[in-house]
Amino acid sequence: MTELRVSSGPSLSGRVAVVTGGNSGIGKAIAEVFVREGAVVVIGARNEKRGAETVESIRQKGDIITFIKTDVTDTSQVKNLIDESVRLHGTIDILCNNAGVLITRDLVDTTEDEWDRTIDTNLKSVFLASKFALPHMIRKKRGSIVNVSSQLGLVGFSGNSAYCASKAGIILLSRVMALEYAKYGIRVNCVCPGGVNTPMLEEDFKREPEPAKSLDLFTKKHPIGRIGRPEEIAEAVLFLASDHSSFVVGEALVVDGGYVIQ
Repeated sequence: MTELRVSSGPSLSGRVAVVTGGNSGIGKAIAEVFVREGAVVVIGARNEKRGAETVESIRQKGDIITFIKTDVTDTSQVKNLIDESVRLHGTIDILCNNAGVLITRDLVDTTEDEWDRTIDTNLKSVFLASKFALPHMIRKKRGSIVNVSSQLGLVGFSGNSAYCASKAGIILLSRVMALEYAKYGIRVNCVCPGGVNTPMLEEDFKREPEPAKSLDLFTKKHPIGRIGRPEEIAEAVLFLASDHSSFVVGEALVVDGGYVIQ
């Protein structure tokens, strides 16, 4: 019987990790935690200025992190992100598909462009990045893919039809990918965060007629009595990305302060 050995040092030492949407919010926290744990990190995101700022803030600690400007809805740019990551660092061990957008609109009021942008950014991007990263993992028969879904991929929320559909799709896509690639030693899982204090959530509530009241009502939907912090989600992603979760395959790990159990 093979004995499981998990390093007592940094849990991602020597690993190369690609994080989409890694320049703010949850994605930035994931990049920071990965670097803390010894990984070489590549961030792919659209906002070049914010990406440069993120990289500089982490590099000050002497760590290896790179930003590659990437629109995750564009096939050629996603392929470039993966190709450049391999060119720079020789391989990809971890892929975290985190990029996402939130458009709050009832179904009838949602335009086709808004629907497509949500699905393409949140769901199609997972397909694209995984499609280009998986061959590198298959060749060495090792890898971990962690996709960021949402508690709203498990339960509905009025006014979020496109977002909920995209996040539910991530959960099922993750499970199918897990089935297809476990035989190559590749583990695919996802996390389902609840409300998290990020710029995206802040901007969403600013559009409400009474932002403070709406945020308070949303916060109360979390039995723990608050919304989450980005680093709390990042620690869950770290668990799934590392060998500490070596027997976890196809899981949708809910990190939501109790939102879905009400």
